[in-house]
Amino acid sequence: MKIKIIYIALCFSLNSAAFAAIAESKTIDKQIELVFASLSIEIKETKAHYKLLKDPLQANLRAVNRALATAVAVDLQVSLLLKKDHLKDTLTKISAKESADISKIRYLKGLQIIKLLYEKTLSLDHHFASVSTFRDINSMSNPNNYPEFTAVKEVLSNSKNRKTGFDLSSILGTNIYTSVFHSFISLFTNESTSRNEKEAKLQEVECILDFTLRMHGDLNTIYFETVFLQKSNETVILNLEQLFEDYTKPIQYTTSLEICRNNDDWDSVRNNLNKYLDQLTTIIENDEDPDAALKMQINLEFPIDRLLQFITQYNAFIDQGGKFYEKFEIMLNSYENEQACTDKIPEEYRTLKQGIQIAIEKFHTAYKPVEINGSKMKEILYGINEYD
Repeated sequence: MKIKIIYIALCFSLNSAAFAAIAESKTIDKQIELVFASLSIEIKETKAHYKLLKDPLQANLRAVNRALATAVAVDLQVSLLLKKDHLKDTLTKISAKESADISKIRYLKGLQIIKLLYEKTLSLDHHFASVSTFRDINSMSNPNNYPEFTAVKEVLSNSKNRKTGFDLSSILGTNIYTSVFHSFISLFTNESTSRNEKEAKLQEVECILDFTLRMHGDLNTIYFETVFLQKSNETVILNLEQLFEDYTKPIQYTTSLEICRNNDDWDSVRNNLNKYLDQLTTIIENDEDPDAALKMQINLEFPIDRLLQFITQYNAFIDQGGKFYEKFEIMLNSYENEQACTDKIPEEYRTLKQGIQIAIEKFHTAYKPVEINGSKMKEILYGINEYD
């Protein structure tokens, strides 16, 4: 009965939940692609808008410079110099506004990437949580949980020599190695059992013993290393939450990523950003404090750079997870008597193998960020499109 319960749990956690998570992650991947697509469009539109403003001014500035080169009268020179300074000042302000607008676009797109990656890491956390059923893997790899083995133990216990035989303690009786060792001693030293009977009893349990003794260590390794991956994923989530805190600190948004997500408070983040940019625009237009404007611009750019560092960490973790599951697959496929013992091997073993294959697929496709590198990363970090 216990084996059946584990089978149902594994089927549910490794198949239904797995396929649902893959579908959800692929939707997130599509959303990430849309973020990058809109990033390129919005940056191009913004640059085109400001180009229309700057082109006439730059043409006038070139004309003034040509006039200055030939001007002789002092009054004309002074007039041209004043006009040149005004044009340069206007161009500087327009360029500063353009930079602020592009920073806003990149900042908001970076925020969307953080939001989507958070959903991915939470999905991965749910995946590891579903694998918590693996703590019952010892039932699959312990012969004491198989009725054929317990039946043989019971027969041997009832027929053992009361003078020379002994019973294991409750602790050692559940240990796979001591219980198997004790059963073998009881079987081979039992004088009331014929050789043919001993061979028949051994044949009844040989596949169970072979499978459980060979796979016990591997199955426990899979469980404990999965727990390690889950702890690592929790660290990734904490780092992402810290990134969000650092990312929104310049715009004075102090709500945590978890609360922001749960309350769908993304509009408040945008409002804080708009207030921040309004203040920056005022400083630029009034020439109040160039150093303060530069500092505000840097404070907005730095968190975007931090996003790249997190994505590198995230990618490394996903690569590690995928390699772990590939190792699990090799370990499960290493049982060389699978065909010979196919009737005795528990169905949960095959379900586990299928679940590992699904997990490998998830690590290779569902959890991996889509195109968060190369030219797309240049755009989100620096507003540079190499095809412009």
